[in-house]
Amino acid sequence: MTDNNENARVGRLRGKLSRRRLLQGTAGTFGAALASAGIYEMIDSIAKPPDRAAAADSPPIQEQYLLQNEQVVMVNGSGVKSSNGTIAVRVPALHDHVITARLNVPAEAKALQEAQHHLESALLGLERQFPPTPTGVATTVAWGLPYFHHYIPTLGKTSGFFKAGTPYPAYLPVDLMTSKKEGHTVYALQEARTFPSDQPPPGFGPVRLEQNDVAVLLRSDSLANIKAAQNALFGSGSSQAGNLFKVTSIRQGFSGGGFYGKQGLPSKLALATNIPGAQSIPRQAQGFLGFATTLDSNMGPGNIANLETLPGLTDQWPNGYFKQGTTMHLSHLFQDLVTWYEQNFPQYADRVQAMLQPGLSPAPAPGTLALQPPGQSEAEVAQGVQRYRAYGHTGSMSKVDSTTSATTSNYGKAYPTGTTIPVRGDFDTLDNPFHYTSDPTADHFSKKPAAGLHFISFQPTIAFFNLVRLSMDGHYPDKTLPIAPRSPHAGINSVLQTTHRQNYLVPPRRHRSFPLAEFLA
Repeated sequence: MTDNNENARVGRLRGKLSRRRLLQGTAGTFGAALASAGIYEMIDSIAKPPDRAAAADSPPIQEQYLLQNEQVVMVNGSGVKSSNGTIAVRVPALHDHVITARLNVPAEAKALQEAQHHLESALLGLERQFPPTPTGVATTVAWGLPYFHHYIPTLGKTSGFFKAGTPYPAYLPVDLMTSKKEGHTVYALQEARTFPSDQPPPGFGPVRLEQNDVAVLLRSDSLANIKAAQNALFGSGSSQAGNLFKVTSIRQGFSGGGFYGKQGLPSKLALATNIPGAQSIPRQAQGFLGFATTLDSNMGPGNIANLETLPGLTDQWPNGYFKQGTTMHLSHLFQDLVTWYEQNFPQYADRVQAMLQPGLSPAPAPGTLALQPPGQSEAEVAQGVQRYRAYGHTGSMSKVDSTTSATTSNYGKAYPTGTTIPVRGDFDTLDNPFHYTSDPTADHFSKKPAAGLHFISFQPTIAFFNLVRLSMDGHYPDKTLPIAPRSPHAGINSVLQTTHRQNYLVPPRRHRSFPLAEFLA
């Protein structure tokens, strides 16, 4: 099918959607937002699901955050699967939804324990219906500090993990490395903070540091499966779990679609909704900015992002309650495509240097930019600033987000120097900023689609995330690069506008439903 025919089909499908369903979300009722996916309903009609191998008939793993049976393909420089491809890329799920909520449960032991059983029953029913893979639906339940602070003030029962009377936050995983460095106890889960380059759109106000009790991430190649999962967990039926929550937002989005040579979802959907700068998005692009974001080398392998995997990071090895869990950062950013493609970085080489590092001069490629980053030390980044008065996005973080020496995990796995630790789950969105919000005024809700990113990162501790994120702004523990953090010379920062941030703790699967409630008296 030619691009013209493909775009015409997108136009016809777009025309079939009513204006109400095409618009990105609604400031109206939660029920209406749950029932309709807006423009995202087009995806299953215009994108062929990835060719995934059949999932093994095995029980779900304890690591909620890991996407089981995620395919890895070899792609060429245009980001297309090829027998001559030399770059390994993970193929993400086509659909990603995040639902955030506060609890609708009394802060007392009996009510919380009943809620724990109710939610777990709904989750188990969902797993019986769908495997926890992209062909089914993968579910991750994460809990914010407000949940622990308000609902788990003190543990009333002694267990193999805690003594009776253990207060908040002493039962949370301890960040051993940061605690040693700072001389006092620091926990793996911390409140979200802002960063030097954070800047919301004009008139938005300061970045919203959210206070949700819980966030649920749903990933699937099928929108129907996502909707079934949303109904099971947030529907109002007696067998559903919606009565436990007061939903604060629904965040929807997508990734990929172009790995097999077809037009990718970022290009298709941005053109369908007339996003400024859409015509510049490469045809097979995995994301709005045109780069492959799930390079296998840039994603933590296996369970490396667990709380307990790397020696000395937290106190969860060998027998922590949260062992096989992790921490999660969730944020929303707008992406200014006109500034990216037409103003600050109009040439292919400009964008490569901003995304990777200055000084690179790759040959122009027509498709998604699937380039293996060369990697830089902190000293090399500083030398690049001296020579080019600029640094690149990936280059600024490449040493900070990786193992600094050859490391053997607590599970006996050997990781070479430079092994990436975080696992990203970010996905593009047309939400402005969310598909649904319970507070349209404070969230500056708009029905006008906008190019954005729901950024998700899993890592052993939030202090580790903060360190990596600060390096993106040129701030290192021992130096600060002499570049304004929102300058066009500071990687991709000048085209991003952050609106919301929050950090969460992702328990292991066995404790995913109202963690610690069983120890209340």
